[in-house]
Formats: sequence, structure tokens, C-alpha cells
Amino acid sequence: MKFQALSLMSSVALLALSTPAFAQLSKPEAKMAATVDAEYERSVALLERMVNQNSGTMNFAGVKTVGDMMRAELEPLGFKVAWLDMAKAGRSGHLVATMTGKKDTKKLLLIAHLDTVFEADSPFQKFVRNGDEAVGPGAGDDKGGMVVIVSALRAMQAAGTLKDAHIEIHMTGDEEDAGDPIEITRAPLIAAGKTADVALDFEGLSIEDGKDMGVIARRSSNSWKLEVSGVTGHSSLIFDSTYGDGAAFELARIIHQFRTELPEPNLTFNVGLIAAGQEATFDNDGVRASAKGKTNIIPGIAIARGDFRTLSEDQSARVRQKMQAIVSASAPKTSAKISFDPGGYPAMAPTEGNKALLAQLNLVNQDLMAPTEGNKALLAQLNVVNRDLGLDAQPPLNPLKRGAGDISFVANDVDGLVGLGVYSKGDHAPGETVDLASIKRQAKRAAILMSRLSMSK
Repeated sequence: MKFQALSLMSSVALLALSTPAFAQLSKPEAKMAATVDAEYERSVALLERMVNQNSGTMNFAGVKTVGDMMRAELEPLGFKVAWLDMAKAGRSGHLVATMTGKKDTKKLLLIAHLDTVFEADSPFQKFVRNGDEAVGPGAGDDKGGMVVIVSALRAMQAAGTLKDAHIEIHMTGDEEDAGDPIEITRAPLIAAGKTADVALDFEGLSIEDGKDMGVIARRSSNSWKLEVSGVTGHSSLIFDSTYGDGAAFELARIIHQFRTELPEPNLTFNVGLIAAGQEATFDNDGVRASAKGKTNIIPGIAIARGDFRTLSEDQSARVRQKMQAIVSASAPKTSAKISFDPGGYPAMAPTEGNKALLAQLNLVNQDLMAPTEGNKALLAQLNVVNRDLGLDAQPPLNPLKRGAGDISFVANDVDGLVGLGVYSKGDHAPGETVDLASIKRQAKRAAILMSRLSMSK
């Protein structure tokens, strides 16, 4: 990894020499914090405008319109903004914004996404505010994250730290349903990761037991399809030497062995769709199944789709091998095959460099409120920021609590952090609710962390 990781003890020792205990923010950093607070209502208004513009992944015009909204915010800050059309992959496109500051500064890669899971025909379409909370499609995932980016960058501009920063922003238009082939849709992001020093992902903040958590790892997302065939005939003859077990029982045998033989740390797996009968098929998108049969007919076909999630590519390969072995042990008079969809999301492993970034942010958190005993166990670099903002340290979140995301495509090339966006509840479902007040602390964390990272190479 390009970001120099320090051990926990050496990081804390170095900070003790360079930073007074519970140091106050510098004047530019205090200006950033004040700017975020002063522009809170402006940030909420921007979020409302974006949420009220539908940008379901397949609403290509809507995704582009939200991209145009972001262009209108970023160009006045000095960013060069480009739209990367992805029609060749069956998607709208991506917004990429770049600013090149001093040559001896770290290159920061900021990641967010323009699309939501709520398509144009969803009944859930409007932003409704109630004090410091609001309900709306994509209010948290990920339009709130884009608002945090804008708020943080505006604060940096007000404090004079933006002009020297080297930042590249990628806002993808198909994070919720990636285009095919994914090698095309994620090529720009992967290329950016190979030249970046730090990656910051602005999907939602994770909170556990009332405490903000730091996310230094995300698991992969891999989809699979299972197809089973058997001999069909009258149900009174099932299990004999001519008709065997039938496709439905063989599918059940495979699924049961997945449940009993696959479990291991950091792995989850799921069967999301299943059907069996004389006939059984999936639709072209693989999200609907239809079946036809009778109670007195042995099913000749059974099908299922699902996913599994891992913390490393080695683990993904091991799980695939186990699944293949289970599938190949066919019951009498049946056969089965399993296939894995290409272009899944890779894993983002919890590297030492990611831990170092988390500790730096936590030192900023600490000076935004009274320091706590928990700050004595700082991880490495994210907690530097948290300390100086007076916010509690952010312990690393268990990767089982977080799904896949775009940052995983650059995780093998650059260290990074996830969860710099807003806090929200009920994502991906009607009633998605955002904690608007979280815009302020997340934007302050991001602005100060990016400014500090930009001070040195």
C-alpha cells in the first residue's frame, strides 16, 4: 500500500511528540468547522434538491441530472469536471472531478455514487424533513455522502486549504447495480486507484451502540446460479432406481450442505431466489423466477440464485471450491452445475495502512468535545482528526456489518477509509431516514483529514 502504515504504539508515540495532548484546532481548521456549521441549511437544501430528483440506476437521465447538480457545485470550487458515458455497458455514466494542487502533496481519491435503488416507478420519491431528520429515497445512500463531500470542500476553500490539495472525485452512476461488463464500468475508478495515495469512501457512517465506527474493511459480493436436473415422472416412483431423487430434493440437498459445510469466519452466504417443477426459469435480469408443476409429478428441474460475501479474494476462491465440490456430489439420477457471475465486487481487507488512517481521523474527533478515556487506545491516523475535533475515537467496525462498495475496486492499490458519509437508517427501503445533523460532524472530519493529508507527501 502507498500510505505508510505505522504500528499503533509507534503512531501514538510520534503523535505525543508532535501534538500537545488534546490539541486545539489550528486557525484554518477552526475556520473549516465554523464554515460547515454556518452552511448547514445550505447543505440540507442541496440534499433536498438531489433527493427529489429520481436517480434510480436505470433512470439514465435522472442519474445524469444528479451528476449535473454535482458539476454545478464542484466547478465553482475549481474542479475540472467530466462526464464519462457508460451507454456501452448499459448504464448512464460517471462524474469525475479533478483538482491538481501542489506536486508534493498526497493524491486523494474521493468515492461516492449518483444512483439509488429507487427507480422512477417507485412510490417512494420525495424528501420530507422533520427537524434534524429527513426521509427520502437515497437521502443517506448516497446523496447524503455527496453533500458531505461538497460541504467539506467548501469548508476547505473558505480556510484556504483546498487550493493546494490534489483531489480526484469519482461519483459512479451504477453502484447499486453495476453495468456489464464491470471491467468497463469500473475501469476509470481502478485507474484512479493506481495513482492515488489515499481513498476516502463517502457512503454512510456506521454507528454501533450509539458510537460512530470507523470502517477499514468491506467484504466482497459474489453472485451464483445453481441449475439442477433430474428424471421426471409420476411421484409414486420417486427414489427408485429409474427415477432417483428428483431435481427438487437434489437442490435441497445442495442448499442444506451449503448451510452446514460452508460456514467460516467473515463469510456469509444467501439463497435469494429458488424454484422447481416440470418447468422453471429465471427472467433475463435474474430477479424473477417462474415454475410450473403438479404435486404428483417429480420435478425435472430446480434452480436457485444467491450470493456470498468474503473478506479476501483467497477466501472467495476457497468458498467457490467448496461450493463446486458440494454441487458435484450428485444424488441418484440427478445432475447439477453452479456458475458464478463475472464482475462481482472484490473484498477490501483491513490493512495496517487503513488502520493508520482511522487513527488519524480519531485525533481530530477528540478536540471537538471533551477527551475520553477511550482516546487512550487510538488506532493510528483517523483518530488524530477525531481527537482534535473533540469527537470520540472511532473503533473499527466488524466487516460483517458492512456490505460491498466501489472502494473495493481500488483496495489492492491504495489504503482507504469507508463510511465518511451521513448516518442513515432503513437504507434501500421506503422510509430511508437520514440524520441531517451528521452532515456537520462528517464534513468537519473529512475537511480536516483531507487538509492534513494534503500537507505532506
